[in-house]
Amino acid sequence: MGTKAMFKWSKQITPAQVERLIRAEKDVQKATLIFDSATAEYSNGYRHDHSTFALMISRLVSANQFRSAEALLNRMKEEKCNITEDIFLSICRSYGRVHRPLDAIRVFQKMEDFLIKPTQKCYITIFAILVEENQLKLAFRFYRYMKKMGIPLCVASLNILIKGLCKNSGTMGAALRVFREMASFGFTPDSYTYGTLINGFSKLGKIVEAKELFKEMEMKGCSPSVVTYTNLIHGLCQSNNLDEAMALFEEMKSKGVSPNVFSYSSLMDGFCKGGRSSQAMELLRMMVSECHLPNMVTFSTLIYGLCKEGKLQEALEILDRMKLQGLKPDAGLYGKIITGFCDIFKFQEAANLIDEMVLGGISPNRVTWSLHTRIHSRVAQGLCTIGNVNRAFQLYLSMRTRGITIDAFTFDSLVKCFCKKGDLHKAARIVDEMLHDGCVPDEETWSSVVSGFWDRRKVREAAELLQAGLMNDFVEA
Repeated sequence: MGTKAMFKWSKQITPAQVERLIRAEKDVQKATLIFDSATAEYSNGYRHDHSTFALMISRLVSANQFRSAEALLNRMKEEKCNITEDIFLSICRSYGRVHRPLDAIRVFQKMEDFLIKPTQKCYITIFAILVEENQLKLAFRFYRYMKKMGIPLCVASLNILIKGLCKNSGTMGAALRVFREMASFGFTPDSYTYGTLINGFSKLGKIVEAKELFKEMEMKGCSPSVVTYTNLIHGLCQSNNLDEAMALFEEMKSKGVSPNVFSYSSLMDGFCKGGRSSQAMELLRMMVSECHLPNMVTFSTLIYGLCKEGKLQEALEILDRMKLQGLKPDAGLYGKIITGFCDIFKFQEAANLIDEMVLGGISPNRVTWSLHTRIHSRVAQGLCTIGNVNRAFQLYLSMRTRGITIDAFTFDSLVKCFCKKGDLHKAARIVDEMLHDGCVPDEETWSSVVSGFWDRRKVREAAELLQAGLMNDFVEA
């Protein structure tokens, strides 16, 4: 079915009419159909102009349909349609948004083929994308190229240069020199300049330098943003200056700068690491009362802090709160609480949390495999130590079903526990599965099973097990 059938255009179809319809359509595929349907009217004298092409390209790159967007760009050239720098910039920025800086450079270089000379705005955009994506060598090369092409310096380009230099400890000195030389170039540092440097020094733990710049910033009449306050608060927390961080937080609020979720999370992280989780919980209450929704980082920080102080019930409450908010806890968070319960020998509670994990669809992957193995093994062994062998066996079966590696200690614990209980057939089954997995029982494990069968006068089973052990020893030798 052709696109003509979808739209009945009037004889006086205009680009403005097409543009209105494309803007009104939320679905990018349907917007493309409108554009293509209008293209079918070329035989009636209609032509897409700069505005319809630019709008369609913008819609396509917003939906990450870059190939289609660049195809339209080439069509504009073929149709000798007016092409402006802004169309190229929309494509470059979108490549930056999806972390494809090299494609942004490629499109920038393509401008020459379209006889468009990039302006200062275009150069600065590409420079900013390269710095944001940590392509620092390429960014500094591009900066030198900008100077070679006669692009004049401005506060924006110097701010980006300083941001790039602040990303590595070895170039912080150079960032500070550029900052101090701005006046000689005829420029005045703005709030962004100061904020970038404060963030750089805070991340490096150079809190004295960060605080000096913060004072200087206020003296020069530059108002710190919530980002600058948060970066300094984070730096103070990292340096264990928690009371000073809290004082700065209160100062920020008194000056009418509203804290955001990152401001709260930074403080909570500091308090939790400093063993002051009760203050972190108070901050959570304050945060919620001010209508800031905690995020994954906030909840994770609190759970780790509470577990560190042995406040496991409170950690469970935070876990439940997190799930009610629609956030899915990961294996790391469950693992932290499970380990906490194991540390105080509450293995039944730990096993219940493992069940909750399974029901929640949290399965091992390449990254979390060793964590799953570790916590499952510890809980299974712990259940054996308190004599809850049936629960341990359920967990063991779950491990086998889900492909979680079972170590020798877990096998041994289960075998000895079943032997002690007198359930020799289950003990023998586990030994058999142990051998099947390539795990060799130690002498004590063999002795437990064989002795159990011997005591029950089940000589044939004991002999078979003994033979299996000897055969295994022979293969190993």
